[in-house]
Amino acid sequence: MRNKILILDDDEDILYFCSVVFENLGFDVVSSPHSKDIIDQVEQAGPDIILIDNWIPGLGGIKATQTLKEAQHLKQIPVILFSANSNLPALAEEAGADSYLKKPFDLDELESLALSLLNK
Repeated sequence: MRNKILILDDDEDILYFCSVVFENLGFDVVSSPHSKDIIDQVEQAGPDIILIDNWIPGLGGIKATQTLKEAQHLKQIPVILFSANSNLPALAEEAGADSYLKKPFDLDELESLALSLLNK
């Protein structure tokens, strides 16, 4: 069975490159340019892992992640928060994210981080 990732970012280039990386790994990729209705988006996508930008329109990465982690049926899905923000480790901790990735990031680093979270 293929893994599925939900990528939330309003930057089309990032969505494209991240999609290519995960498609090459054999993932099904679902993407969204906003975090509105985050619970509905995740329920419909059924991802094994979520990659979310801190500055995503809608709730924003922190609130969207907190919302997911408060939902009993979704809190086990690993969430990677990514941003160019200098205090990203603190933001990721506040959000309850499973990990974080600083922008700009290396695609190999993204790949290995996601795979390590899936194999926990």
